[in-house]
Amino acid sequence: MATASLIGRFMLGFGRLSKAFVLLAGLANSAAADDGPTRVVSINLCTDQLALLLADDDQLISVSRLAHDPISSAMADQAMAFPTNSALAEEIYMLNPDLVLAGTFSPPATLSMLDRLGVRVERFEPAYSINDVTARMRQMGHALDRTDVADQQILAFETRLTRLQAEVRQSPRAALYYANGYTSGDKTLAGEILAYAGFQNIAPEAGLRSGGTLPLEQLLMLAPDIVISGEKYPAASRSEEILDHPVLDRLNRGSLTDRDWICGTPFVLNAIHQMAKLRERVTE
Repeated sequence: MATASLIGRFMLGFGRLSKAFVLLAGLANSAAADDGPTRVVSINLCTDQLALLLADDDQLISVSRLAHDPISSAMADQAMAFPTNSALAEEIYMLNPDLVLAGTFSPPATLSMLDRLGVRVERFEPAYSINDVTARMRQMGHALDRTDVADQQILAFETRLTRLQAEVRQSPRAALYYANGYTSGDKTLAGEILAYAGFQNIAPEAGLRSGGTLPLEQLLMLAPDIVISGEKYPAASRSEEILDHPVLDRLNRGSLTDRDWICGTPFVLNAIHQMAKLRERVTE
């Protein structure tokens, strides 16, 4: 009986001690959350760049593989300082992150597994407009507990954007033309970049407000002042053969730098500046 009583007291004391440890662990996690995440993993090209812009020293520990690609990433040089990941749940979990930055179109299996493992995941929608750029920057600032830095970046972004708008004088008609004859309408981020640079997008004339396929015949009939295409990727692709069609030689041609257009980051200002210089050439 004495032994049973002793065991009971021991178990009661052990239970109280366990609860104390749980409470202390909870307080420690809460304090860490208040201080902001310290082991951040990004698995999306656009969150890579937003994090590189806003993260504190030593916050970011891994970026996606595309972050090192100079064709796709506007911050490829800065990203080289960080190891890459393949957006696999197992490898990400082994990095012991306290925050994972993902896009809403990141692999669903990865996001589901991370949720089940209790890993905090912040999901970012793609930017469909210039206003979305500041919204994503603000979201990243909150996620990283870097709202002051985000506010400074947003102010600089909006100031330069206003300055670029003030330089617009004429509005020539332009067509964005990509692989497979795809074009972006005015209700897209690319379309807004074009508008801020002072171009009229011809896609709405073809009934393509959000984007879609524009046949070469229709493009020729619309007769834009300039056709703007992206850079070709190193590997051969039949989807890009349309950009070499001789009918396009009848039209004025221009090119864009893909990495500045892909994501809703402040680097869209570089795209607007590039297009504004192209507009000046067209209107000379």
